[in-house]
Amino acid sequence: MGAKKGGKMTLGHLLIIAVFLIGYLVIIFEYNLKVNKTATAILMAVSAWAIIFIGFPQDSVGLERLNEYVGDVSQIIFFLLGAMTLVEVIDSHKGFKIITDMINTKSKQKMLWMIGLLSFFLSAMLDNLTTTIVMISLLRKLIPNPQERFLIGAMVVISANAGGAWTPIGDVTTTMLWINGQVTTLAVIKALFLPALFSFFVSCTLLSFRLKGNFKTSYDVSSEIPEPGANLVFFTGVAGLIFVPIFKAITGLPPFMGMLIALGVLWLLTDFFTTNMKIDIT
Repeated sequence: MGAKKGGKMTLGHLLIIAVFLIGYLVIIFEYNLKVNKTATAILMAVSAWAIIFIGFPQDSVGLERLNEYVGDVSQIIFFLLGAMTLVEVIDSHKGFKIITDMINTKSKQKMLWMIGLLSFFLSAMLDNLTTTIVMISLLRKLIPNPQERFLIGAMVVISANAGGAWTPIGDVTTTMLWINGQVTTLAVIKALFLPALFSFFVSCTLLSFRLKGNFKTSYDVSSEIPEPGANLVFFTGVAGLIFVPIFKAITGLPPFMGMLIALGVLWLLTDFFTTNMKIDIT
């Protein structure tokens, strides 16, 4: 399996290509095969590295390259885990209730624009996938009829993707580029905010022609009982997310460090409320 001189294809190269192609196909057909793509990706990556080290004997330089790659990937993983955990903490303390309280209309067109605008700007701070999950969960409470929430749900997906495109923390791909230093915060915002806003505005305008009148029934989310300090938890979490690029600019440290600081502050805050339930500052 060793490599031959002259750049010829060897058995080791073929095995790596085969592992990649098989793994990629399993990921593509995840729904049909009922196999989680995360497990497939992990197995594919480790197998490829194992073939490299077995088939092409590595020296200390090879190990340093592996450590470098693992370090880059770990930064992204820590960043995403921190962001998802922070959002989950906000949600578990009913922090997003401040958003649901803003939606108090039964007009279909007004609902479309309100949900669209919230998704657009919320995804810029959280990320497009998290925002989509949060807003779709909200729609299930606001609009019980599946057919009535179909178009608004489509608008959530469009708005979340458009809103997540113009900040470095709004989309996983942009976040990866930002962490690797290939884009900067201000450059992304300047270049993509107006195109993203235009995409949202055109899509929402076209979909609004399909919605007329009022919803027959709706769910009263204002009747839900908030957790102690829910509003403070929400604003602290959002401020923490906004603080991440500022922290990177000030210190020069990787973005995941700022995300972990934001998560730590929010964690301490929520622990305080948990142990002092009699204090209500909602």
